[in-house]
Amino acid sequence: MSKVVAELKYSVEHEWIARDGAGPSTIGVSAVAADALGDIVYVDLPETGATVTAGETCGEIESTKSVSDLYSPVTGVVTEVNSAVVDDPALVNADPYGAGWLFKVEVESEGPLLSAEEYAAANGGEL
Repeated sequence: MSKVVAELKYSVEHEWIARDGAGPSTIGVSAVAADALGDIVYVDLPETGATVTAGETCGEIESTKSVSDLYSPVTGVVTEVNSAVVDDPALVNADPYGAGWLFKVEVESEGPLLSAEEYAAANGGEL
């Protein structure tokens, strides 16, 4: 069973968000999604300075199995992109909640988010 981190919030599209206090929030994809995708070979992320909108497509993740859209769980401006993941997309599989984070956003508003418990119950993950 895939790990779900209790301190994070999740979108129904499998993105997680970590609120970093007063600063930008970090966005990534859950271990549930990474496991379902299989070996991730390419990520297309929003550019620094771009505005993302909660619930809308902001990039793609490509694996050996399929290509999936990446959705923003929040509305705001992208402040940083994880270039290490662009260079080595397998980091998303290896450490989805750590080194495999995708981008950071100065959040203006959140879309509908699930607690870790709600996300795990809906998607078969374990806390």
